Amino acid sequence: MSDSLDSLNFDDDELNFAQFHLDESNEDIVIKDAPKTERDLSFFKNIPVTVTLEVASKELSLGELMKAGEGSVIELDKLNGEPLDVKVNGSLLGHAEVVIVNEKYGLRLIDIIDSALTTVG
Repeated sequence: MSDSLDSLNFDDDELNFAQFHLDESNEDIVIKDAPKTERDLSFFKNIPVTVTLEVASKELSLGELMKAGEGSVIELDKLNGEPLDVKVNGSLLGHAEVVIVNEKYGLRLIDIIDSALTTVG
């Protein structure tokens, strides 16, 4: 088996690129726009994503984190009552507030960031 692998190895001297004829024209390549057609995106409806509601965050050094113990309080970067960040697979989708639905937490979307939706299509 190693004999067949050895036959696949090439020395630099064996490779001769002069025999290939490449078009060296300096003309810019023009790609014509294809006519816009409606695409069937129903395939994407079944792809699972993770929706996360982020309350707030705080950047601190590892040394500061190591000082924290049971009962320590770390101040976060949002004020009480501010809308929370809704993230889909880690990317910001918009903002929401927490609601309770059938004894479970839920979220009510307040706004959706336009760029989050336009990058899909």
